[in-house]
Amino acid sequence: MQVLVADDDAVTRKLLTASLTKWGYTVIEVSNGIEALNALEAEKPPPLAVIDWIMPGMDGVDICRRVHQTQRDETCYIILLTARSTTQDIITGLDAGANDYIIKPFDSGELQARVNVGKRVVELEVALRQRVTELKDALKHIKTLQGILPICMYCHRIRTDEESWQKLEHYIQEHSEAQFSHSLCPECLEKYYPKPQDYDTR
Repeated sequence: MQVLVADDDAVTRKLLTASLTKWGYTVIEVSNGIEALNALEAEKPPPLAVIDWIMPGMDGVDICRRVHQTQRDETCYIILLTARSTTQDIITGLDAGANDYIIKPFDSGELQARVNVGKRVVELEVALRQRVTELKDALKHIKTLQGILPICMYCHRIRTDEESWQKLEHYIQEHSEAQFSHSLCPECLEKYYPKPQDYDTR
């Protein structure tokens, strides 16, 4: 999974990159707020970001606000990195749209744990969006069965959109999640498989 690292301090940036790479993440490095915002507003932005609060061009809080206000399908989990540690600072960062907060100097184990939490959140949201898409597709298939369907009055085959004729059960299986098992209704059972006493023995 890709992680954006945005920090104007080269030493901190390299330390973050080395740690994240060791943990199996692919890192995108930028050194100012404008580059960070451009990366997060790209067509395929990284799903995770560790962003310094104080940077040239645009600070981390303003970046969080911009990203939070943008209506997109892609989710970006932002961890704000800063030396500010007051309760009000934390509130300001989270209210701006940051998902988490790490105070400098950061502990490597804490950083790994918080990034891994972000990864799980992103993966859950991706899975949820995929499930919603699947449900919408299933609803479309169900709706195709709500209109008037041309059906043969003798063999009960259905005319499909491709102008071919298909068995009723095959058509329903292709357009829904229904599964068929074959049986006999009482009328057909009596008609086609009469009991021995029903035969005419004269």
